[in-house]
Amino acid sequence: MRKHKTTTFIFLIQQDASRLTRCILLLSAALFLAASVYAQPKPKAVYKGFPSLVWPKLYTIQYIAGSEEFDGLDKPIFSDAAKALNGKSVTLPGYLVPFEKGAQKSNHFMLSSLPINACFFCGGGGPETVVEVFTINQVAYTDKPVEVKGTLFLNDKNPTQMIYILSSAELLGPIEE
Repeated sequence: MRKHKTTTFIFLIQQDASRLTRCILLLSAALFLAASVYAQPKPKAVYKGFPSLVWPKLYTIQYIAGSEEFDGLDKPIFSDAAKALNGKSVTLPGYLVPFEKGAQKSNHFMLSSLPINACFFCGGGGPETVVEVFTINQVAYTDKPVEVKGTLFLNDKNPTQMIYILSSAELLGPIEE
């Protein structure tokens, strides 16, 4: 009788051990799968536009006060960093500022590095904080920050235009803040 109880006890222990082994294997597999999901390489960070690597180069500028060749206005003297960007394709983040009051769309506007309340015309920014933009397609105005890509030109000849001009430009889209 004692042998039968011992055999039954050993059998029950073996069954429990078998269940325990299966549980451990299932738990291990689940942990391995969960760990492999977290161990996947993360996608490369996407540049969202702020801060800009281009605007600081445009900010470094000097002026010749009251230049006759610039219709009595301050003539820009561009830094070497800004000159290196002349004629190059650049992407700039900023805020759309319409030239025409009430316009909903345009392919000619200003892009300000600063929000509208601090831009060149409305706040404390200087002329180096805006770019005159000519886009290929019409752009609908928004008060959200956007990115615009185009060819940058430095203007120290025509005082009726901004000192920085972005031509053949395209709106890349809004910047998520």
